[in-house]
Formats: sequence, C-alpha cells, structure tokens
Amino acid sequence: MSLSGLSISFDTLQKQTPLRHTGWMASTATKLEPKGRLSAVDWEEAALATLAESGLGTVAVESLARRLGVTKGSFYWHFATREALIKAALERWEKSDEDIVVAQLDAIADPRERLRELFRRVSGEMPSHVIYAALLQALDHPLVRPVMARVSQRRLDVLTLAYRQAGLDRRQAEHRARLAYSAYTGFLQLTLQLGLPRLSHDDFEAYVDHVIATLVPA
Repeated sequence: MSLSGLSISFDTLQKQTPLRHTGWMASTATKLEPKGRLSAVDWEEAALATLAESGLGTVAVESLARRLGVTKGSFYWHFATREALIKAALERWEKSDEDIVVAQLDAIADPRERLRELFRRVSGEMPSHVIYAALLQALDHPLVRPVMARVSQRRLDVLTLAYRQAGLDRRQAEHRARLAYSAYTGFLQLTLQLGLPRLSHDDFEAYVDHVIATLVPA
C-alpha cells in the first residue's frame, strides 16, 4: 500500500511536520544533490519529497530548482510545464506503490499472514502513505483524482482477494475490505487534518495490534 528507499512511520506521521526531522529527508536531500546534469527522475523525486513535506501546492519549478541547486533551465530540459512534472511524479509514485503491494505481498501465500503484513507495513516505514495523505488534500486537482482512484481500487482489490482466500464470501470480503481501507484513510485524516493528539509509541503499537485482531479473520 510506497516508495522504495524512502522511510517514515505513522508514529512520526502524527506530527505536524511529518518529514522535516526524519533521517529520510536528510538522505533524500543528499540523493538529490546534483552530480552533473540532472535527470527527469531527480526532478520527480524532488517533487515527491516536497509534496510529502508540505503539499501539492508547494511543488513549484523555482523552489524545486533551489532545492536541487540548479537553474530553471534544467527543469525545462525535461518537462514543458509544472503539470507535466506533477503527472510524471504521480506516475512514479503509483508504479512504486503497485510494485510494493502486488509483487511483495502477493508472495505471501497465507492470506491471513498477507493481511497482517499489510497492516504492519501501513503502521511502519512506508513513506508512500505520507504522500497519499498529502494527496487526500488535493483531490480537486485534475491529475490527482484519477491516480488516487486507481491506487485506492488496487488496494481494495488486494484486500478483497485476501479476505476471499481467508474464507469470507464475496460480499463479506468486499465489506471487510472497505472497512479496513476506511480505517486507514480515516486514521490519516484524524492525525493530519484534524490534528488530534498523537498516540504514544506504546498506545500506537497497541492500536495496530487491535486493528489486526479486529480485521484479520481468525
């Protein structure tokens, strides 16, 4: 449910500035330092890092150029417009998310263990979810809504299949998948948009255990 090589936890995600003080941001900044001519990938990764930090509205050519230590001319070598960069960055995020969910979780044969691992990943080091949370607040953007619809449907399909293989009938599996996914998106909104008090580490771990015990069939 991700970007390989990026790292942030939901425990950290409950802070108002979820990425600013993490080791991931430091390593990403180093990775993005230009070495010769920048590639399109450098710009896409910088856009995703900025999106995760402070939202889609802050993804701008001038600020990204400053972040990368180059002039705007480097940007226009690869992209015609800001919208073209956003489209490419979202496609990169979506493809990475698909690879994590489909390729890695599909390798777990036991559907109940697959569900447990999915919930553990959601609560662990998964920066894709930080980007997802930022995109939840940008659903009015014409490039964001179709990507979020595809990603959400893919995740629901993964959940539904696991529940079917765990013994639930089609309708029960669909309902349980929607319930699990609603819990995920609701947690993001409660912590990031409403700013409710963050849970302590122990309380958060207990919450994750409760989610697994509640939503994974015995």
